[in-house]
Amino acid sequence: MSDSPEIERALRAVGLRVTRPRVAVLQAVHAQPHLHTKALISAARTRLGAVSHQAVYDVLSALVDAGLVRRIQPEGSDARYEARVGDNHHHVVCRDCGAIADVDCTTGAAPCLTPSADTGFVIDEAEVVFWGRCPSCADGRHPAPSLRSTAQEGTS
Repeated sequence: MSDSPEIERALRAVGLRVTRPRVAVLQAVHAQPHLHTKALISAARTRLGAVSHQAVYDVLSALVDAGLVRRIQPEGSDARYEARVGDNHHHVVCRDCGAIADVDCTTGAAPCLTPSADTGFVIDEAEVVFWGRCPSCADGRHPAPSLRSTAQEGTS
């Protein structure tokens, strides 16, 4: 879903008004999953020319609240956004460069995992983050700064 008519239909379907910033941000999230806010601001500005930081934050909040976008924030990382919602998938994160990839649920239906004790909670989702090194970093081919140092820049 990256063309405007589909994006507009999705916004209307969840009761949101169609605005240029909402369309631009949602297109950017669909085009490149797991972007942080700073990259989404840049993508929106590329599409619109000018849009404020606050407008993008407000759009992201509305999209997350409406269930069109999922916000993830692996420990030590800036918040990231993706359009893959409703399937309770998980993520693998590179400890060196911060690359994030989706990992499908491997067993059964959501919530994918059954806790050893639910302590009375009604479980409806499991969030699992796998940590490791991406192929480029493991082979020493990726000179990007570490995830921990980029998270300290405060771009979320």
